[in-house]
Amino acid sequence: MMPALPDLNPPRHRVIPTLRWMLPLLWMLLGAVPAGPPPKPLLLLPAPLGIQATTFSVADVRDDRADRTAVAWLLPVPARPGAPAGPALATDLQGGAAEALRQFVWKSLPRTTGQRPIVVRIKELRVQETAAPGGQVEGRVSVRLAFEWQRPDGPPLLLTEYRGGARYGRPLTSPALVEPTLRQTLADALRYFNGWMTQAADHDVRLATAVQPTFRQDQRQTEPDTLFYDPTRPLRWADFTGRPQPGEYAATVFPGFAYRGQPRVVRGVVQLGLTLQVFVVRSSSWVGPGQQTPYNLNHEQRHFDIVRLVTERFRRKATADSLTVEDYNSILQLQYLKSFTEMNRLQDQYDLETRHGQDAATQERWNQRIDAELRGYGVIQ
Repeated sequence: MMPALPDLNPPRHRVIPTLRWMLPLLWMLLGAVPAGPPPKPLLLLPAPLGIQATTFSVADVRDDRADRTAVAWLLPVPARPGAPAGPALATDLQGGAAEALRQFVWKSLPRTTGQRPIVVRIKELRVQETAAPGGQVEGRVSVRLAFEWQRPDGPPLLLTEYRGGARYGRPLTSPALVEPTLRQTLADALRYFNGWMTQAADHDVRLATAVQPTFRQDQRQTEPDTLFYDPTRPLRWADFTGRPQPGEYAATVFPGFAYRGQPRVVRGVVQLGLTLQVFVVRSSSWVGPGQQTPYNLNHEQRHFDIVRLVTERFRRKATADSLTVEDYNSILQLQYLKSFTEMNRLQDQYDLETRHGQDAATQERWNQRIDAELRGYGVIQ
C-alpha cells in the first residue's frame, strides 16, 4: 500500500478566522467605515394651515410621477462619528407618496360636503441631499402639484398648478429637518390653491355652477339701413328703399333675426345677457310702382311679425335648465339654427297659404293668428 500524499489544497475554512480578524484593519486602512442602518420611511405629519376652504374639498390624491421609486434621496447617518458621508439612499414616505399626501391633506384640510371635489395630482415630489463641508448636508425640496376639478357633468378640468421648493441645511448626524421642510412646502401648496380658488370662484367662468340668461329686445331706431322691430313702430313704405324687381310680386320685405351675448360671472353664476335683434334690411326690401297700398303693407308687416314670434320661441328654449356652463354657447347656437329654419318654414307656409297676399280670406286668418300669438307672448296688448 502506497503512503498517502500530502494535501496540497487545504480547506478554505482554515483561513476564514484570519480574514475576519483582518477586516476591521482593512476598513481602517481604506479610510471607510460601514454606514449605519438604512433610513426609515418619512412619516408626513399634518400641518396647521390656518385656512378654511369654502370653495373646494380635496377628494383624492394621485401620483403621476414617472419614477415612483422614492420621494427622498437622503444621506445616511454614519455608523462612526466623524466619518465621511456615504451615498444618498432612496427613502420613501410611509405608505407611499400618494397615500401619505392623501392623509396629510385630509388631516390638515378637513373635507366639506357640497364643495367642488378636487383631485391633487403629484407631478413632482423630491428631496435631494448632497454632502457639504464640515459634516453638513444640503437638502433641496422640489414640489409640483396639479389641481383638477372633478366636474359632475363633464370631464375633469385642470384648474392650476403649484410649483414650489425649499432648501435646508442640517448636520450629517441629524436628519430631523427633512420632514418639517417637506411638510411646510406642501402646506404652502395648499394655501396657494385655497387663495387661488377664493379669488377665481366668483369670477372664473370655468368654475361657474350655473347659467342664468336674461333677455332684452333691441329696438333702436338709429341705424340708417336696419329697422329693428318695435311693436309701436310698424313698417312704412318709406322703409322699402331697394330697387323694385320685375315679376308677379307687389313688394318684398327682407326680415331676419340675430342675438348677441354678454356673459359675466357673479358669485359663481354666469349672468348671460342676451340681446335679441329682429330686423328688416331696408335696402333689400322693395315695393313695386303703384303697389303702396295698406293691404300690401300689412302683408309685409306680417312677415316681420312672424320673425318676432320665432324669437319669442327661441327665447323660451334658452332657459337656465337647458344651458350648461360648459356648452351654453354651442347650445344657444344650435337653438338659433333650429329657430332660423323654423322662421324660413313659416315664411314659406304663410306666402303659400295666402298666395303672397292675394287670398284675402286666408290673409285675414293669418292676421288673427299672428295677433293672438303676439298677445300671448305679451308683445302687443
